[in-house]
Amino acid sequence: MVLRDGRTISALTVGAVTTALAALTPVTAFAAGDPLQRYAQQQLRWERCDADRPAAFECAKVEVPLDYADPGGRTIDIAMSRVRAGSAKQRHGVLLLNPGGPGGPGLTMPVEMEPLLPAEVRDRFDLIGFDPRGAGQSSPIGCDLKADERTFQHPYSAGTFAKDVAWARTVADKCWAKAGDVLPHITTRNTARDMDVVRAALGERRISYFGHSYGTYLGAVYTQMFPQRSDRFVLDSALDPSLVWRGGLREASAGAELAFTRWTEWAAARDAAYGLGATAAEVRRTYWDLVAHADRTPVPTGDGSLDGDAIRSGYAAFVHVEAVTPWIVALKAAAAGGPAAPAVPSVVPTDNTVSVAWAVLCGDTRSWPRDPEQYRRDAVRDRARYPLAGDLGANILPCAFWKPAGDEPATVVNNDVKALIVQNQWDPQATLSMAQGMRRALHGARLVTVAGGEGHGVVVAGPSCADGSVTRYLTTGRLPAKDLTCGG
Repeated sequence: MVLRDGRTISALTVGAVTTALAALTPVTAFAAGDPLQRYAQQQLRWERCDADRPAAFECAKVEVPLDYADPGGRTIDIAMSRVRAGSAKQRHGVLLLNPGGPGGPGLTMPVEMEPLLPAEVRDRFDLIGFDPRGAGQSSPIGCDLKADERTFQHPYSAGTFAKDVAWARTVADKCWAKAGDVLPHITTRNTARDMDVVRAALGERRISYFGHSYGTYLGAVYTQMFPQRSDRFVLDSALDPSLVWRGGLREASAGAELAFTRWTEWAAARDAAYGLGATAAEVRRTYWDLVAHADRTPVPTGDGSLDGDAIRSGYAAFVHVEAVTPWIVALKAAAAGGPAAPAVPSVVPTDNTVSVAWAVLCGDTRSWPRDPEQYRRDAVRDRARYPLAGDLGANILPCAFWKPAGDEPATVVNNDVKALIVQNQWDPQATLSMAQGMRRALHGARLVTVAGGEGHGVVVAGPSCADGSVTRYLTTGRLPAKDLTCGG
């Protein structure tokens, strides 16, 4: 039997009374006497979210405990939204939505996802968005980080490692000084608990779910903690739950190297158009010569200049072979004295987003090494194995100096809950091998791989060959008979 907080007790212990109580205890609520019961009974005030949005887009706030070990103590608000199902007759339930992150606000997801879902799905589900605890409008936190402190990955070099250690320590110290009373409670497990309070407050027996990127891990954790309340779960661009979290960052380096090799072959086959080399080896040499040149003399761009490490930091773009190749050509020309090249496409995260990301990444697990020398050794080793991005995924992060908080270990995902995982073959962030790791953890799931699919997202990116499987599963609950690969 699974308790309200995800722990289990022997079925033999409670088996005799479970059947008798089932008819007496509403599944939508919590057990009689449970201190969480009052959260299930709160009245939600739905109001129009925004005058610039459709009137059907409604928002409300739900109260949850800051600390689920002390449900009668301090509370925080979770901002949530909805677009009601299109058909009261066909309505199946609610579909909670999460955009990823961690730290990504999801309040606007119902209106963003609505046009991406077919009518038969929209008819069956209320689309429910929410800002995870600490993010967006859900009692947001911040660390007062300066712009140059919000960078996420640092390239390794012996000469700058001491500065990287100082940066990691500074970010951790600032976060704990500013939000130390809240940080221990900004975890994936607590966000999953918040989702279950949302479920109960909405009066639902179970929830269905769509999660992208980090949202796939959040969804998997919910299925592990609350399997009996998990209905139809779609996981788009999945992370391997066994790699939380440092292992996942380092695993991305291996995927980047595969995508880079694929790009060199693609560009070599089009040497007449791009002039980067007639063989994959020549294209590879052209790229690394460019990086070496930029290390000596930064390459001018429209808004500054790029050194070699900055060029490498754009490694995720190599899955988009047609888009990245002109950028490399422009950098090569600029390095030779031609016009300035475009900058690396990037979005600087807000302090809130990056603060929540560190809270979750560092707080979910205690497996982060505490010794800076471990990061140095791993960065050197990973860069030798994966020259493009190995050091970026292995170098030191604020998690090395994060204060231990609470006594909950990271969730071990290992269950039979049904779920549908959809995955692009060439996702640069949540790699195919990560999705396969999620599939191993969810024994009742099916994995649909889009052959040749590029980019970080399947459903969120628009039409693909996986759409039929997603629609069938959400509307009928039927998964494919087996894992499958479909054409791009």
